[in-house]
Amino acid sequence: MRLGLGAQVEPEDLLEFTQLAQSAGAQPVATVTGRRERPDPRYFVGSGKADELRSTAEQHAADIILVDHALSPSQERNLEKLTGRRVLDRNTLILDIFAQRARSFEGKLEVELAQLKHIGSRLVRGWTHLERQKGGIGMRGPGETQLETDRRLIATRVRVLTKRLAKIKQQRETGRRVRAEIPVPSVALVGYTNAGKSTLFRALTGADAYVADQLFATLDPTVRRITLPGGTAVVAADTVGFIRELPHELVAAFQSTLTEAREATLLLHVVDASDPRRDEHIAQVDAVLQEIGAQEIPQIILYNKIDRLQTQPRVDRDADGRIEAVWISAQGRLGIDLLTGAIAERLARFARRARVRVPAAAGALRSRLYAAKAVRSERAAEDGALELEVELPDVELLELARRPGVQIIEVQGAAPPCEPESAYLQSTAVSSAPRGA
Repeated sequence: MRLGLGAQVEPEDLLEFTQLAQSAGAQPVATVTGRRERPDPRYFVGSGKADELRSTAEQHAADIILVDHALSPSQERNLEKLTGRRVLDRNTLILDIFAQRARSFEGKLEVELAQLKHIGSRLVRGWTHLERQKGGIGMRGPGETQLETDRRLIATRVRVLTKRLAKIKQQRETGRRVRAEIPVPSVALVGYTNAGKSTLFRALTGADAYVADQLFATLDPTVRRITLPGGTAVVAADTVGFIRELPHELVAAFQSTLTEAREATLLLHVVDASDPRRDEHIAQVDAVLQEIGAQEIPQIILYNKIDRLQTQPRVDRDADGRIEAVWISAQGRLGIDLLTGAIAERLARFARRARVRVPAAAGALRSRLYAAKAVRSERAAEDGALELEVELPDVELLELARRPGVQIIEVQGAAPPCEPESAYLQSTAVSSAPRGA
């Protein structure tokens, strides 16, 4: 069921909800739509529309009723009582899809935590037949006791899951810090669900990423390293697809995959070019990026599925000549070379050549820089230290400069705060050391 609030129901919204139902494994048999200025506090829809919903469900022998809106617990219970069937709102449906799709241990824990928080306020409907609480002798039944027991069990489980996820998050942060020591820029694929991110990820990396024509096919983050034209190494991450009215508990829960987007050097915003509502989807993805604090990260918009439009691959630039969009087909592998070239060009804007002096004992750091293919040349100084010519993004160069014993000798094309003389760029351990020529 889909209700237009203050306007008619958009066919595209109805189609998307049908895809959600099919992605969850349901087979839609009938659709009920309507229009209302504001939700009814009892059924969300009016009483007449609720009766129509009941008769339609009976006529088609429907097992469950799916509502493309977020219902309150009381509205959900009232509709179930009226129709005699289980009622699932939009949030519950998306949670169910996430529960089916999660594959990693962390993803499963995050889904379970979101589900427990969601059903916590809906426990009462399962124990109404035991309620005998009327305040008199002999009238205290097991209903309230069972509800309180269930609430305690859920609260205990939530605490356990929260602790486990905090430990996993700490482990992820440790791994992320280790990766940060290897100064490799990262790109993250973001976009509306079913826009073709996983297909593009497979085309870019060759990874065996799961690909399916369904919503939320990918939940768990997948990270792979790729080499761009010119030999630049880049870490690419595939992330969960966004959708309109994505439940906030899911945005809060799936921090593992969203963190990859929030900490990326460059975002690849994948858009279904054949979708008539692509501009609206772009705005909705940007809203989620703003919610997770990734709105300031540079983007390249990738208009995917151009084979459906019979359009040739191309690169769009803004007035300053900077690449802002690439038209590709991940399925047909059209324009992939343009995309990798565009990524290399955009990332080159973040990178600078610099001469760095590192202690002779910093063998691990030297190995990491070589592993990242960031070293362009090397020579030994008279005192045994090493002078490396590296090419790193500004952020990575600043992090490198703060390592004890590391000194930035020269930066090509430097601008504040990246000037070698700047204390901001130098490690406090060597800020007073003399600089070489």
